[in-house]
Amino acid sequence: MSAAPEILLLALLLDAALGEPAWLWSRLPHPAVLMGRAIGWADRRFNRGGQRRLRGALALAGLTSVAIALGWAIQALLPGRLADIVLVAILLAQRSLVEHVAAVAAGLRQSLEAGRRAVSMIVGRDTDGMDEPAVARAAIESAAENLSDGVVAPAVWFLVGGLPGVLAYKLVNTADSMIGHRTPRHEAFGWAAARLDDVMNWIPARLTGALILLSHGEPRGWAAVAREARQHRSPNAGWPEAAMARCLDTALSGPRSYDGAQRDFPYIHPTGDRFPDARSVDRAVTALWRSWVGLALATGLILLLS
Repeated sequence: MSAAPEILLLALLLDAALGEPAWLWSRLPHPAVLMGRAIGWADRRFNRGGQRRLRGALALAGLTSVAIALGWAIQALLPGRLADIVLVAILLAQRSLVEHVAAVAAGLRQSLEAGRRAVSMIVGRDTDGMDEPAVARAAIESAAENLSDGVVAPAVWFLVGGLPGVLAYKLVNTADSMIGHRTPRHEAFGWAAARLDDVMNWIPARLTGALILLSHGEPRGWAAVAREARQHRSPNAGWPEAAMARCLDTALSGPRSYDGAQRDFPYIHPTGDRFPDARSVDRAVTALWRSWVGLALATGLILLLS
């Protein structure tokens, strides 16, 4: 584990430079795609009959065990740092997140419909009836939440558990995104995925909030972020969103529609700008890079102290 900070730092740099090249992933299935296929198979195979909560927990335990075993096997069969650097870079999502969020700003500058199409690629809410502020707000919220889920959390779990740790995290996070919803089909079967994802993201989400604040020179905003994060519907997403809202001085969360049903969530940082636009999304992209620099510097500090 002594080499983990060095591997992570190089993986962060590699991901930031290359992202997810289309020429590669158009020919090979991305690890996240393979995880999604495995979770989909488990959903079709085991999400039936009685005791669905138990069935879901056992399925998740089995798939997570496979991910951990695969991590150990890769480290045994491909010793050395290069393989780990490449694999960890693949499991990070900084560059792809930036590109998806920036695409929303570019879309809004073209037309509202183009902005809606771009934001529909990164959010699960209804986008057809969104106005420009709603599109921009959704993009900024996705930037904050996915900075935690797609960059900081994988980094933390690699430092904690090496390649097996980050693969286990990605499996659980993918499962939560697919089956961890309170729907008639998945409320019981996906219960374990949703709860374990909450646990595994508890520390990374708060670290992400702190990282956003520190990278913007706003450490004194922590008390306000902590207060507003607790009002969020998610035990974790509120922390990076509240920090992003404060640093951009933009009101986030608020009313939105899911599957045709309007949900009246409270605003986070309600005194901030309630009419964000493409320029606001541009500032969120800048915030992502500033936070990434902070994460890279923190990793370098860990390396120096290890």
